[in-house]
Amino acid sequence: MASIAEKIISIKGQIPEQVRLVAVSKTQPMTMIEEAMAAGQLIFGENKALEMRDKYEALPKNIHWHFIGHLQSNKVKYIAPFVKLIHSVDGLNLLEEINKQALKNDRIISCLLQFHIASEETKFGLSVEEAYALLRSDEFKQMKNIKITGVMGMASNTFDTSIIRQEFQYLRTIFQNIQYDFFLGDIFFRELSMGMSGDYQIAIQEGSTLIRVGSSIFGVRNYS
Repeated sequence: MASIAEKIISIKGQIPEQVRLVAVSKTQPMTMIEEAMAAGQLIFGENKALEMRDKYEALPKNIHWHFIGHLQSNKVKYIAPFVKLIHSVDGLNLLEEINKQALKNDRIISCLLQFHIASEETKFGLSVEEAYALLRSDEFKQMKNIKITGVMGMASNTFDTSIIRQEFQYLRTIFQNIQYDFFLGDIFFRELSMGMSGDYQIAIQEGSTLIRVGSSIFGVRNYS
């Protein structure tokens, strides 16, 4: 069986230079993160605020921590001092709290707008109409401590690659439209976070700049 380091090297060897790998370390022990770091991996994704805070406090400070799960407003304070990128902004209230906590920490926090592109109702995310309303709102325009740097989405959990491809193409179109309508000339609006262990090759073909890969690196997650 390949080691964590070998898996990371293999994945990085297969992806284009402009695509960054987010190693999804949620529920994984710190020893596994350290093994991944030894292979040169510095971007890690977590979906629980308290778990990410604990790992941040225990591990080297050159790690770039990405929050990739559904984020509750009352948990933002735990990650605001250090989080590098929040992938999962799905509402104005959450963005207001991120801005508030970023101000408290004298930071500007980068965020992605999460869109609901999958067929499953259980997945979180904005509709296009909701995102446009958010970006046009006076509340958003007054936020000085957040930076919208792109969009994120999760494809349907299906073996039908044509459906997955269509959903990624749809997200890319959303990205391009929002870029044109709100961020034209903004060099920071450039991230298209899509693709996980089972579908990142398709995501890359459709323009992803950030792939979120967990089980293909660390194996099946431990929920006990």
